[in-house]
Amino acid sequence: MLAPGWTGSRAATTTSDSAFLRALLDAEAALTRAQAALGLAPAAAARAVTAAAHAGHFDAHSLAVRARAGGNPVIPLVADLTKATGEQYGPYVHRGATSQDIMDTATVLVAVRTLEPLLADLGRTADALAVLAAAHRDTPMPGRTLTQHAVPTTFGLKAAGWRSLVLDARDRVTAVRDSLPAQLGGAAGTLAAFTAYGATDATALPAAYARELGLAAPLLPWHTLRTPLADLAGCLALTAGALGKFAEDVLTLSRTEIAEVAEAGGGGSSAMPHKANPVRSTLIAAAARRAPQLAATLHGSLVAGDERPAGAWHAEWEPLRDLLRLTGGAARDAAELAAGLRVFPDTMRQHLDSTHGLIVSERLSAELAPVLGRARAKELLTELARRAHAEGRDLAGLLAESLAGEDVPADLDPAALTDPARYTGSAGTLTDRALERR
Repeated sequence: MLAPGWTGSRAATTTSDSAFLRALLDAEAALTRAQAALGLAPAAAARAVTAAAHAGHFDAHSLAVRARAGGNPVIPLVADLTKATGEQYGPYVHRGATSQDIMDTATVLVAVRTLEPLLADLGRTADALAVLAAAHRDTPMPGRTLTQHAVPTTFGLKAAGWRSLVLDARDRVTAVRDSLPAQLGGAAGTLAAFTAYGATDATALPAAYARELGLAAPLLPWHTLRTPLADLAGCLALTAGALGKFAEDVLTLSRTEIAEVAEAGGGGSSAMPHKANPVRSTLIAAAARRAPQLAATLHGSLVAGDERPAGAWHAEWEPLRDLLRLTGGAARDAAELAAGLRVFPDTMRQHLDSTHGLIVSERLSAELAPVLGRARAKELLTELARRAHAEGRDLAGLLAESLAGEDVPADLDPAALTDPARYTGSAGTLTDRALERR
């Protein structure tokens, strides 16, 4: 009830308790298969453990309650899976591993399975923003700095900027997903138990284990070398922030008094029937504000003592799941937001004219300085700005009057010089360049 940002999303499904249970069982079954592939367990044992490792055969709530005794759910799960496998092959369940091997590997599996739909939603968002950027390549609007009108820009360039951030996030998520490793080290990261069980080269087992799961092979056991999860947290926080920038701009531009864009089918208010709230943007912005603090917990867990830590590893589980859910939900909402965003060029044009041409004062200063001299140009523009505000007149007319007695080139056209649509700089070219990125 308190998580509308990710409820109903693919991330909600891929990070559920049943999804984690499935990942834990997948990790256990893969371990037996990997040992069988290297001749360390009978092939029949691998088949038996894999057949028994179906989430529907286990009670997630019971595992959660019993996890309190040992501090993690792997311990009771191993007992249940061993029993389900049967007396003959039960001893091959979890053989040589430690709980953290299975828990870390399952966490990585959950992350990979969550990042797939997240990446698809980022792709949908980027595609929709590309359409907006191309359609509005030359649509002028006020550029705003420190909340005030600055110089004109184009909506196409703004949309291209949003897309660039989304693609940055996509690239980082892809790189992290492809590098996420399985975890296998045994009790203290030495693989000693596997040697005791007959492995002549135990270092071959982590790679075989990773192959069974479709994950990257670890160079070393990473029980206290938490780079993989810190990187994952960082890319999720960056993704939430990138989507948050898009959402924050939409929130600003869709204000009643600005109304340059609007969400498709905004949400209603319980008290004010006239409202169409920008709900998707609101939920994305909320996720972006929470993500950095969640990521900070995982970065703090880099300080993990000894060969296996007390507390640092355990502290990662809930924040990481929250991060996956929040970012996955935000990506879903961003795709819907981008696909349905409504743009109002006429309103943008009205706002360009709301300062009576003063939005292009930078251009006038540059154009008039060579003609009148820098000091005279500055003096004139200061006076004209004062009069434009005081008299409510357009700068073009005031400039034409003021230049009537000046020695200026005949082709100096005050109307053209003060037209905001003619002062968007290289916005079109920059938009085109941004859209070349795939």
